[in-house]
Amino acid sequence: MAFAQSINGGLRRIPAWTIYIVGVIYAGWEFWRALNQMGPYLVEPINVLERSYGEVALILLVAGLAVTPLRKWSGVNLIKFRRAIGVTAFFYVLAHFLVFAILDVQSVSRVWEEIVKRPYVTVGMASFLMLIPLAVTSNNLSIRKMGAGAWRKLHKLAYPAAVLGTIHYLWLVKGFQLEPIIYCVVVLGLIATRYVPWERQRQPA
Repeated sequence: MAFAQSINGGLRRIPAWTIYIVGVIYAGWEFWRALNQMGPYLVEPINVLERSYGEVALILLVAGLAVTPLRKWSGVNLIKFRRAIGVTAFFYVLAHFLVFAILDVQSVSRVWEEIVKRPYVTVGMASFLMLIPLAVTSNNLSIRKMGAGAWRKLHKLAYPAAVLGTIHYLWLVKGFQLEPIIYCVVVLGLIATRYVPWERQRQPA
């Protein structure tokens, strides 16, 4: 626990808004690299950028789901960063969608065709739509207006949204790839911890 307390002490000095700054800077950096076809963006920069934003969004969704189990198991407290992680995750999902809609298919009618015709796009869009009310209500005013209980129930949409996000990724890749499978297992495992009783019991000396 001393190690966790040391980490928590350091985390208290870091403001939560730094996550927003880092998220925006990284998104801009990746867009600039794609625009100039640098590094992995040399071939098919739009598809690579679309995939890159989606993967970052998935990583952040996993990070958000991991906050509570991490605190329970290790004592490391990232609660103050959870809202920023969630909102930044939505920002990357939105960026992922905009690259797909504006730069890739380039047509509202074609976006709808892709949603209807391709199951992995349908699943991804469902995940995106679930995240919209979470992003809109990720503020103290919404908690006061809705009440803490209703707000917490609404934000449980993060669970199916994360699951659908991993299915979207799994369906998207071609052939057998380990990475999307790992995401699926991790997300399902983190969600499962919410429904497993956790009690710290002290054994008698």
